[in-house]
Amino acid sequence: MFNFRQYVHADSPLKSIFSSPSSLPSQDPQEPQPPASEKAEEKEEPRPRNDNPRTTAAGFDPEALERGVEALKVISKSPQAKKVFELLKKQEETRQTEHLAKKAEFQAFQSQHETDRQRVIYEEKKKLVQHQAQTKAQMARYEDELARKRMQAENEYQRARNQELVKMQEESSIRQEQARRATEEQIQAQRRQTEREKAEIERETIRVRAMAEAEGRAHEAKLAEEVNRRMLVERASAEREKWVAAINTTFEHIGGGLHAILTDQNKLVVTVGGVTALAAGIYTTREGARVVWGYVDRILGQPSLIRESSRGKYPWSGLFSRAMSSLSHRAEKGVDSGKNGNGFGDVVLNPSLQQRIKQLAGATANTKAHQAPFRNMLFYGPPGTGKTMAARELAQRSGLDYALMTGGDVAPLGSQAVTKIHQLFDWSKKSRKGLLLFIDEADAFLCERNKTYMSEAQRSALNALLFRTGDQSKDIVLALATNRPGDLDSAVTDRIDEVLEFPLPGEEERFKLLKLYLDKYIAKAGENKRGWLNFFRPKQQKIEIKGLSDEVIREAAVKTEGFSGREIAKLMASVQAAVYGSKVCELDANMFREVVDYKVAEHQQRRKLAGEGATTA
Repeated sequence: MFNFRQYVHADSPLKSIFSSPSSLPSQDPQEPQPPASEKAEEKEEPRPRNDNPRTTAAGFDPEALERGVEALKVISKSPQAKKVFELLKKQEETRQTEHLAKKAEFQAFQSQHETDRQRVIYEEKKKLVQHQAQTKAQMARYEDELARKRMQAENEYQRARNQELVKMQEESSIRQEQARRATEEQIQAQRRQTEREKAEIERETIRVRAMAEAEGRAHEAKLAEEVNRRMLVERASAEREKWVAAINTTFEHIGGGLHAILTDQNKLVVTVGGVTALAAGIYTTREGARVVWGYVDRILGQPSLIRESSRGKYPWSGLFSRAMSSLSHRAEKGVDSGKNGNGFGDVVLNPSLQQRIKQLAGATANTKAHQAPFRNMLFYGPPGTGKTMAARELAQRSGLDYALMTGGDVAPLGSQAVTKIHQLFDWSKKSRKGLLLFIDEADAFLCERNKTYMSEAQRSALNALLFRTGDQSKDIVLALATNRPGDLDSAVTDRIDEVLEFPLPGEEERFKLLKLYLDKYIAKAGENKRGWLNFFRPKQQKIEIKGLSDEVIREAAVKTEGFSGREIAKLMASVQAAVYGSKVCELDANMFREVVDYKVAEHQQRRKLAGEGATTA
């Protein structure tokens, strides 16, 4: 057998072929392959100098290759040469397979390394985000702590300031009372201003809504308006021509008369004398009538303090109207009892208060029949709870005349206030039936006399009223109404025999008021009233009610808790305005609920502003 190892010695070319890495067809997969750029750089390196003429420029010695070729020739002549090459081939294929496997393993290792690197980067970013979130939370907690400390410091400062203010108020009660009064007046002014602004906003909203809805109908009425305009222009032209002709004719007659007078001296003298005598007579008659009428007005006329009265301004005035109203009252006495289900006209009050007023009316009527002294009364409660209407109904049921004045009218009179008070009581005693004198806003001039802001004229007017009401009267029932009963002078409260509180209406009373004003402002809005003047007035459009059941009204009564009777009347007036502002003149449950919700929100806002004003005070 051919021995291959004997040809492979240290200096043989076969060893250089099979052992040198450059002579092999493939490299070890564990050794890293240099990149192409590095190979290019290696190729671009300067070639070493070849001092041996038998070597190449790259330093390769062909002698070993020659020996290898000779050895291959010897091997090729051997009978085992084919097997040797097949064995070498299989070894090379095995080596290539191992190289590919290692290459795939290396790529998998690189992929795993890249995955681990990405995971580490994600975890680092996640830790960074968490750290930032923790930092922000710490900053928020720190800012919250600073804000809380700042609020505590402000509260401590405010508490110290409040204590100082309380101490100052205790030291000076007069200045505190003045500040309180000034603050109250400012709050009242702000309330009035707020109410005016709210009313103005509501009117503006209704106006804008009506204008927006009218814009749709404007185009339809444009043609008719043009026709009407042309007709009016033609009519105005005809009227103008007629009046121009009449004026020309008149001036022609006047010119002719003046020409005749100016040309005739006797006629001129007579004309001038007649005109002078006529002017003197007219002037004398007018001045004499003014003097006589002033005297009659002072003796028989109604005092200027009276704002409303069931009596006429003069004894002979209003006889026919009072007779007609008396007859209608007697004819409708049974009808009024079922008007709103309480037998008390348009007044809806708490059942116990209503029963008390009926008892007072009956007692007052019996007192007048037996010529006994009348009892004075005090009505107090929030504004708009029916004090004035109850006094008017009380006077009507007891058969007395009714007169209303307000306490705010006394202060502007100044030094004339005492005279006007005496004239008022003198006029009141002339009533043959007896008079119920109702003084609204009585605390405006009947307040405590020790108030520093009370003028001397007001104090004198109060003393005059106390003088006229010192004894029980058989002619006058004095009824005072106020929102602040604690401000009345003690001498005034001493003259009061009956005290009635008028609270805000409850749910049942609000339900009755809503139905009453729904019938007044909505159901009967388009009905024609009797009277010859109504023939010349435009006909009011009738409102159609759809789907407004008692359940909806009851729901509104629940929502309007805290409303006074006046506020409920204004609410129904707003409902009427909303109906007239819509395209179709009809009221349904949705529109009713919408207006009620709006007015409830407005009422709550007003109470909130009043509460803030009281807190500021």
